[in-house]
Amino acid sequence: MGVALSLAFPLAHFVVLAWILPGLALLVASGAKTGKRRFLYGWLFGLGFNLASLYWLWFIPVTFFPILGWLALSAWQALYYAVWVWLGLRLAPEGVFQTQKKEQGIGSAWYQRALWALLCAAIWVALEMIMARVLSGFPWLTLGVSQYRMTPLIQIASFTGVYGVSFLIIWFSVSLLNAIHIIRQRQIRMWSWLGEMVLPFCAVLFVCFAGLDLMLGSPVNSVQKTVKFALIQPSIPQTVKWDAEQNKIAFEKVLELSRLALETKPDVLLWPEAATPGLLRYDEELLRTVTQLAAQHKVWIILGADDAEANTATPDPNDGLYYNSSFLVSPEGGIVAKHDKQRLVIFGEYVPLANVLPFLKWFTPIDGGFTPGKDRTPFELKELGIRASILICFEDIFPHFVRQGVTDDVNLLINLTNNGWFGESAAQWQHAANAMFRAVENRRTLIRCSNNGLTCWVSPLGRQTISNFGDGDVYRKGFDVLEIPIQQLPTTFYTRQGDVFGWACVSAFLATLMAFWRNKNKS
Repeated sequence: MGVALSLAFPLAHFVVLAWILPGLALLVASGAKTGKRRFLYGWLFGLGFNLASLYWLWFIPVTFFPILGWLALSAWQALYYAVWVWLGLRLAPEGVFQTQKKEQGIGSAWYQRALWALLCAAIWVALEMIMARVLSGFPWLTLGVSQYRMTPLIQIASFTGVYGVSFLIIWFSVSLLNAIHIIRQRQIRMWSWLGEMVLPFCAVLFVCFAGLDLMLGSPVNSVQKTVKFALIQPSIPQTVKWDAEQNKIAFEKVLELSRLALETKPDVLLWPEAATPGLLRYDEELLRTVTQLAAQHKVWIILGADDAEANTATPDPNDGLYYNSSFLVSPEGGIVAKHDKQRLVIFGEYVPLANVLPFLKWFTPIDGGFTPGKDRTPFELKELGIRASILICFEDIFPHFVRQGVTDDVNLLINLTNNGWFGESAAQWQHAANAMFRAVENRRTLIRCSNNGLTCWVSPLGRQTISNFGDGDVYRKGFDVLEIPIQQLPTTFYTRQGDVFGWACVSAFLATLMAFWRNKNKS
């Protein structure tokens, strides 16, 4: 069943499964006699989902580590589903999972089942909130992401974040389970089950109509200014990036694509994450090549490159601090801004507790690691009226992190990423689906420039325009020139207030746990 839930996400897009399967998971697990077995069933549900969804981890071009990481990450993420199933069943009203005798009635009142469905939805959201924060966080496929193509529905994210969509899905799914319970009671009137569905159905309908009304009346529709962007997608295999000589040859392809794109006279040239073969600021030839390109064509360049600085905490001059960075190069040929990646990939860009537990380095193929950046540095292109918040790689999957970089004067989100680690897989599509919600949550245009897909841009209302590079192939190398609207839109409730809705669900979750343990101690 967990494997089936993965089909609700890209690339399968059977989105209806997200609205059905969580409730059915509760129904299946209810057959277990003990809490431990129900927890196990929930864990297996989550394990199946994560193993199927994260299959692309196998594509990382190293031996042993991808399989280990795939199993370990899937097993860890599955714990959240196990907790939800176990606690959801623990709180279920009497008789929901049994066929009652006629004289016994249905075992619970309508309002008890309705409150249970709402509480299950709140607990799910609370666990997604925790998933986004514990051990650096990995909110890769929150349930609401499955609905990224349902544009009117996802407008609620500007108030609740993506978590509001997840809440609606679980509320509907558990209410559907309640409806199944009513249908099983043969002595109940035929259409009584509709009473179980009326509240979530009306809520979804209201959210969709409200979202549609917001879209039709939005100032996003009145575009006053556009800026021409040229996006370079070099499609360089990760194994090439690990070879210094091959990486230099690959960089020549980046330059070749850039020169072709510059013939269209763009205002801004974008390169993806880690586009250069060395440390930009310390490689004189590389720095000269990039700055001269900008000065010659009078174009802004935003690119991803590694950076380093001295480590003042150690006397060893060779022990530097390395950063995964992005740079802004002006049309005059100078570096005017730099942003260092803050949310690093665990075991991919750093090893946790490596100084205390050095043996952990054996569980990853990386040598050394990056240092997380400290500050959010917006890139300001004054002549173009752009002030952009920069995101590197999977920083765009963290709702709370992205909103922290969106101020009243920030009018653009730019993500530079490299999904070349994962070949031609669903990873690129899943990543882009996550990123779409950041545009809606903050009502800001989002541009994504990727090494091998998905290079695209997303409107503040969540409309995605994908760059295809020959025969509709999103993975191939090429360039795309886009006229992107630049608008100074009001910040959303979510941008200003953050995860108010999510934290309310966390509070409900904690209160439920406290009540559960208190009652257990009394008994």
